[in-house]
Amino acid sequence: MRYISTRGQAPALNFEDVLLAGLASDGGLYVPENLPRFTLEEIASWTGLPYHELAFRVMRPFVAGSIADADFKRILEETYGVFAHKAVAPLTQLGANEWVLELFQGPTLAFKDFALQLLGRLLDHVLTRRNERVVIMGATSGDTGSAAIEGCKACDNVDIFIMHPHNRVSEVQRRQMTTILGDNIHNIAIEGNFDDCQEMVKASFADQGFLKGTRLVAVNSINWARIMAQIVYYFHAALQLGAPYRSVAFSVPTGNFGDIFAGYLARNMGLPINQLIVATNRNDILHRFMSGNRYDKDTLHASLSPSMDIMVSSNFERLLFDLHGRNGAAVAALLDTFKTTGKLAVEDDRWTEARRLFDSLAVDDEATCRTIAEVYGQCGELLDPHTAIGVRAARECRRSLAIPMVILGTAHPVKFPEAVEKAGVAQAPALPAHLADLFQRPERCTVLANDLKAVQGFVGQHGNRGKPL
Repeated sequence: MRYISTRGQAPALNFEDVLLAGLASDGGLYVPENLPRFTLEEIASWTGLPYHELAFRVMRPFVAGSIADADFKRILEETYGVFAHKAVAPLTQLGANEWVLELFQGPTLAFKDFALQLLGRLLDHVLTRRNERVVIMGATSGDTGSAAIEGCKACDNVDIFIMHPHNRVSEVQRRQMTTILGDNIHNIAIEGNFDDCQEMVKASFADQGFLKGTRLVAVNSINWARIMAQIVYYFHAALQLGAPYRSVAFSVPTGNFGDIFAGYLARNMGLPINQLIVATNRNDILHRFMSGNRYDKDTLHASLSPSMDIMVSSNFERLLFDLHGRNGAAVAALLDTFKTTGKLAVEDDRWTEARRLFDSLAVDDEATCRTIAEVYGQCGELLDPHTAIGVRAARECRRSLAIPMVILGTAHPVKFPEAVEKAGVAQAPALPAHLADLFQRPERCTVLANDLKAVQGFVGQHGNRGKPL
């Protein structure tokens, strides 16, 4: 399998090199040169497989030529063996033909564990074989950071630097990052918002001179391995509900467009997905594009669903690449215009093509809390605010009641007690046993100004287990 850049100017790479590269040298994102496609018979034959075995069949084409089958099977079994539920991603029914896919059974109680538990093990495998050391530099709006640290903390050849917006993540999210203490783990609170953190990551990938020879690796969803791992649970859910001989719809809480792009790829690989709903909060740039072909920057607002407090969605570039016939030059020109003007629109026929599959809704905090209360009253299920937004979008945008609707349950409600309390439905749930003492654990975090040179200076000073890079 070879991978190409969405901007068309970077060399094609194999999976191992894409894993370590993250961002392409031309500033684009890597995508498979040719997407594998499965027949209905192949997909049907996977019914009832354990999650790690299904993951092997879905992802094997993406790693072909880079990781031996036996090694990949072992890595996947180890990855999903740490999840709390034997089904790994169980389905819970909310109503008639309406389901929540519980993606919060991993160590950090968020869907990011599906990809980042795998990413850590893939990095360990590849770096050990290559005898190479790397620096992970990531930005998080809440959940990616803790999942990345949890997934990579034991990697001997990795130093981890995670930036989060200061005072803009929930206390549980922050403590899940800052209480994991290790010589190779560094949490940075940036006096800005998530987009500021994300821009610093991108700028650092574009010019890595401050590392003095060590390379950067991405843990954000710009890294193809993140997207690849998320494709699997669309197949997993659909197979339980009658696929491939029955269509399924999905509602996806999304800020950076990575999770829903994985669903788009699952459909293109042969899974019969009838509808994908982009569920956003008041930071609604994706909804404005899907509903009116306007991808325009606006003021970023703090909300009760902080993991979606994102204004510029990195993975949207991957969809643009497909909408423009995989023309990298056209995508680069569009994004240059967006960088200059803060606005982007595509030709009407391309937007119409996207609308054949995608619907969208923006849900404010008030409606989020109402939905948490509504669902709790109807069936006793307590939702986190991101999942509640997915439910609200599913109920308002659903095209057919005859087609099963799956809402991606992206996080455990214990991570967002403020939203649960504002919904007035119940006392916030208790932390699970492995996190019961989270609020008593010591924290370690450095607050830095919203300044690229200050951040890069910190990384250079503290990398290599405290030895300057």
